[in-house]
Amino acid sequence: MTKLASYYIPGMYVEDHSCRVPLDWNGNTPGQGFEGKAISLFYRVLCAPEHVNQDLPVLLFLQGGPGGAGPRPLDTHSDGWIDEALRHFRIVLPDQRGTGRSEHLDASTMTAFDDPRQAAAFLKHFLADSIVRDFEHLRRTSFGNRAWVTLGQSYGGFLTMSYLSMFPEGVAAAFTTGGIPHIPADAVEVYRHTFPRMQAKTRQYYARYPEDVERVSTVVELLNTQKVSLENGDVLTPERLQTLGSDFGMKPSFERMHWLFDTAFSNGDGSLYGASDPAASHSAVSHSGSGMRLSDDFLNAVMTRTSTKSLYWPLQEFIYADGDIEPLRWAAQRVRDELPEFGSDRRPLLFTGEAIFPWMFEQERQLQPFKAAVDVLMEESHWNSIYDARRLAENDVPLQSAVYYDDMYVDSGMQLDTLSRVGNAHAWVTNSFEHDGVHGDVVFRTLFDQARDRGDLEAVFAQAKG
Repeated sequence: MTKLASYYIPGMYVEDHSCRVPLDWNGNTPGQGFEGKAISLFYRVLCAPEHVNQDLPVLLFLQGGPGGAGPRPLDTHSDGWIDEALRHFRIVLPDQRGTGRSEHLDASTMTAFDDPRQAAAFLKHFLADSIVRDFEHLRRTSFGNRAWVTLGQSYGGFLTMSYLSMFPEGVAAAFTTGGIPHIPADAVEVYRHTFPRMQAKTRQYYARYPEDVERVSTVVELLNTQKVSLENGDVLTPERLQTLGSDFGMKPSFERMHWLFDTAFSNGDGSLYGASDPAASHSAVSHSGSGMRLSDDFLNAVMTRTSTKSLYWPLQEFIYADGDIEPLRWAAQRVRDELPEFGSDRRPLLFTGEAIFPWMFEQERQLQPFKAAVDVLMEESHWNSIYDARRLAENDVPLQSAVYYDDMYVDSGMQLDTLSRVGNAHAWVTNSFEHDGVHGDVVFRTLFDQARDRGDLEAVFAQAKG
């Protein structure tokens, strides 16, 4: 472990650290020396200033994603769970391998591979089995081998279930928010549950802002009749526009979408409605020859919102790969092919959510270097095991989960089905929040209070006092 820096930001003391972990954990054991290529793992430790010299229990935050770096807090009020957790814990915020200040994996990394199979094998090292071993190695070597508490948001809940399957002795108590995977994992089953939620969210958006039905349709018509290039050189297609729906599981996504399309046209609304008075006509007329043009502000915003986020899209379907399986073969696309209502030629246009499609790796320049490796992995049938159903059934680590009833990304029914087969698991089901509810000031505090009131945290704080 190397301490890189220490400093204060409003309301918290911060330390930056880095350690080395093996790229390939095969043949290596967390907590011991290792052989083979090493990569850097960055992590940040937060503490309330008044607790700097106290022996607090440690809370490890498992970031959502996949391919997500740890949060960068601005102050104690910028992220609700951090504000509450600092009252009780020292917080560890790691950048999962391949992200943030850990050794980075991006498009430029993938261009170095000439052999698609070597590139695919490399990419497989950035999934849950390696991530969890990184953290267990960190616990054993840098945190005195003391069991820590974990908080897993979204994909971090998937990592939680892997951690409890692989190294339950390393976890004293676990919290998850919107992130219990269905076990056994089946990507097609996941998308058959989530595509209807994508449709429902789109219809809710249009019901709230009915005027946007025409605005969205007009944008699609322009994309069908003109070649519209984004600032980074990518061509904006109707299919790419549909992926804006990835935001619909967060709040206030409907408002963000509404204001995005509010300034879609550079020449105002007169030509949109075929009259100088926008109220004069709302009929769906052809605008291809009307001189309409999409505004630069709109196009730049769409580019930003739909562009690749680290490893998020390249790893998206592979988080469902567990052991020996039938090849994934673009599970989301196969489910979408069963649902013609998601066609870009249908009106009103339906937006898609958290799902990858083959065309993304052809149209988006930042994804193109991943295409050969992803194509290989889509045909892969052997993966490392990430869940142990027997061990989870016998689990005695207290697990408290927030399950968002209307969650667009991780189906609530599938979460509850898994939790019904996990020992010592408790679910708080609520429809008061969307998938990002943990960032407010209620969700983590509620989970913490419920666990404390059951006595699930007594041993955690007793160990710190001892």
